[in-house]
Order: sequence, then structure tokens, then C-alpha cells
Amino acid sequence: MKKNSLHSAHIEETVFNPVETVEEERLFTSLRASDWKEFAGQEQVKKSLRVTIDAAKKRKEALEHILLYGPPGLGKTTMAHIIGKELGVNVRVTSGPAIERSGDLAAILTNLQPHDILFIDEIHRLNKIVEETLYPAMEDFALDIVLGKGPSARTVRLDLPPFTIIGATTRAGLLSSPMRDRFGVILRMAFYEPKELEQIIDHASKKLNIHLEPKEKHMLAVRSRGTPRIALRLLKRIRDVADIENATTVTEEILATAFSMLAIDPLGLDEGDRRYLISIIEKYSGGPVGAETLAAALSEDIDTIEEVIEPYLLQTGLIKRTPRGRMATEKAYLHVEKPLPKKQEQLL
Repeated sequence: MKKNSLHSAHIEETVFNPVETVEEERLFTSLRASDWKEFAGQEQVKKSLRVTIDAAKKRKEALEHILLYGPPGLGKTTMAHIIGKELGVNVRVTSGPAIERSGDLAAILTNLQPHDILFIDEIHRLNKIVEETLYPAMEDFALDIVLGKGPSARTVRLDLPPFTIIGATTRAGLLSSPMRDRFGVILRMAFYEPKELEQIIDHASKKLNIHLEPKEKHMLAVRSRGTPRIALRLLKRIRDVADIENATTVTEEILATAFSMLAIDPLGLDEGDRRYLISIIEKYSGGPVGAETLAAALSEDIDTIEEVIEPYLLQTGLIKRTPRGRMATEKAYLHVEKPLPKKQEQLL
């Protein structure tokens, strides 16, 4: 009994405290799709992009500016790299918060080659001055730089080679209208179906040299919250457990051990999701309750509530948003095994 306990503790330590090495990070990056054949799901988005890419290649022009929006972890960065590979151009990657000044943007843009792609993650977080500097660059392929200060200040316009901005955001509503209007192609990326995630898991498991039977692939896909990034992260943790057990094939028992340690239930909810649901049900009688109140009750940032926890709970029908706040649905009560309120209480 003592031996088993120590063995379990060793597995838990390995799963929850993986050594983050350069090799580990490279491995995670290598699990991403490298071409359209490997990129499962998002069929409508891929169809629209293929038309745009083929048209640009035929005219030998730079691709139109593209905006990809949707929840995190759906493959926006991966898609940008595939587009670059398809066009045979370089992809420069940055993020909105990383470009602090107009000079930072100028340094990036002036180093681009004709038809190159600049991928800006979380583009809605660009500061106002940088955003306004980007407008003429996107529209006229020119950069206006102010030299000097005061009465002697003058503006110099630098011509830029034709290039493409691919912007990614989890909150498209925070983009200003002038910025949004400068994108020729705006595409929404949706959560994945379990069958699509099974394809991603199958491809990644081959790279990780572990084997999963169809049943185990489905179990993992269902618990991945419709998100490839979560599927790959869980697969890596499952590989850790399999390594500790000296197993080359992932069995149902190994999956059960991993899910138990990570506190992931059959719907893919983790401890934070269940705390959220139980808080609404027990503290606020099922709602309605505001996001700020929930954030304070859970000691979470409101952005974490709105961008990480709620999207999947809304997608699965466990909560609903009303003008008065968030409410737990009947499905939520059943999932966390709490008694349903009486009809009279629901009306109140």
C-alpha cells in the first residue's frame, strides 16, 4: 500500500510539475499542423482562405489583410504559418502588447520583404498611437514618421513593400471600427467537434510515439473542450503517466488516472469550471449574478472569467447570459449533482 502511494505521488509530481525545457517547448510546437492536410476542422475558414490565397498567387500580389477571431487555442497562429508556407513567404510573429511604440512598429515593417506576412496576436491590445500609425501602412503601404519636436518637427513618408497583416484576437468587439475596416478578410474560428479533435490527437500521438485506440482517442477528444491546444496539452500529460507506467499503449486505466489527477470530468470541466458553477448555484441561488461579482467571489480576474471559463460553459449549455447576469441551467445542476430549485424559487 505504501509503495502504491509513493508511486501515485511520483506520477502526480511528474504530471503537474513537468520540466519546461527548450526541447519540451520545441516538441509542443512540432505538434502543430504544418500544412492544410494536417490542419483538421475549420472547413469554412479554410475554404475562404484557399480562394483568397489562390487569387493572390494568380495575380502575384500580396495577400489581403486577414483578421482571425475566436476563443484562444483554436489554431490562429498555426493557420498564419500555413498561409505563409502556402505563399512561400516569411511570417514575422509579434503581439499587440509587445509593440509599445510607433518606433517598434516601424522597425518591424521596414524589415519586411515584398509579400511577407506580419502576424499580430491579440491585435485588439495595440495602443492607440501604434494603431493609428498602422492605418496608412495597411492601406497605402507607407509609414509616416515624425522627425524632430515642436515648430521644427516634420513628417517623412517611407514607402513599404506590399505586405500582409494577419491579426488574431479573442475579443473582436474591442477592435476599433477603423482597424476592423482595413481587413479585407474577416473570419471567425469556432470550437472543434470531437471527430476533428480525434484527427489532431491521432496525428500528435504518432509524433509522440504513443498509441491510443479509437475509444481512448474519443474519450480524450470529448474532454478537450473543443480546443486543439487543450487536447495537445492533455495528450502530453497522458504521455507522462504512460511513461511512468512503462506503457507504450494508452489504456482506459491510464486515461482515468491522468484525468483524475488533473481533476477533469467527463465534460472536460476542470476544478475552476466546477467552482464557477457551484458558486452560482450555492451562493447566488442559480443566478442571475454579474461577472464582476463572480470574479470577486472566485478571486479570479474578470478577463479570466469572460475569456477562459465562460465560453465553453456557454457552448455546452451549462450557463446562460441574461440582461441581469449569468444563470446556471438545469444541465449545470445535474452535472454538479445539486438539487434543482423549486419552480417558485426559479420564478423569484
